[in-house]
Amino acid sequence: MRAAGRIVARVLKRLSEIVEPGITTLDLDREAERMIRQAGAYPTFKGYHGYTASICASINDEVVHGIPSKRRLREGDIIGIDCGATLDGYVGDSALTVAVGEVSDEVKKLMEATRQSLYQAIEKCRVGYHLGDVGNAVQAFVEPLGYSVVRNYCGHGVGRAMHEDPQVPNYGEPGRGKALREGWVLAIEPMVNMGRHEVKQLSDGWTVITLDGRPSAHFEHTVAITANGPDILTLLDSES
Repeated sequence: MRAAGRIVARVLKRLSEIVEPGITTLDLDREAERMIRQAGAYPTFKGYHGYTASICASINDEVVHGIPSKRRLREGDIIGIDCGATLDGYVGDSALTVAVGEVSDEVKKLMEATRQSLYQAIEKCRVGYHLGDVGNAVQAFVEPLGYSVVRNYCGHGVGRAMHEDPQVPNYGEPGRGKALREGWVLAIEPMVNMGRHEVKQLSDGWTVITLDGRPSAHFEHTVAITANGPDILTLLDSES
């Protein structure tokens, strides 16, 4: 799974470097698929319940599951890029949100708060903690800043399949829910809205947007729970 995760990390690093005004989300998708297949893996998302692309590309008020298209990114947009790779039967799954050129300070703060909330949650991925501790770490970090946590979508177990038990909400009460066990691997993925938490799915059957039209940010890592604490599997070799 670490090998699969490193492929995803390399893809996301590359895509974040080429995001710029004028590029299409389809361009990003093609580059992701090229890199994944060149690494000897295959794109986990492609064909999943009929999904046609290798990444999810969600722009501005799109929360998750945006379908790549010929839509061109514009200065001031933000884009959430979610990517999965399957290598030798095991899945790596990760996401990040990238600014397109210069974005407002308000949007920068949303992105940074969401990113930090991911690491707050990962810190709770330890034997003896509970799923409620993980979700509460996100909620307790972002809500005092005036943001809201998406309730309809959440993190999940990951391994031989992209979505496995248990579900990992980004809200909850400390000490509640299943106790975390050594050997579990979880995809921790805060989805945080600048406005209200309500969302809706578009008629394409995939894209989820905020109901109030305000921006949303999304970050994700695949994390193993070990006797020595959380082990992030979707990092580059040079990261810690």
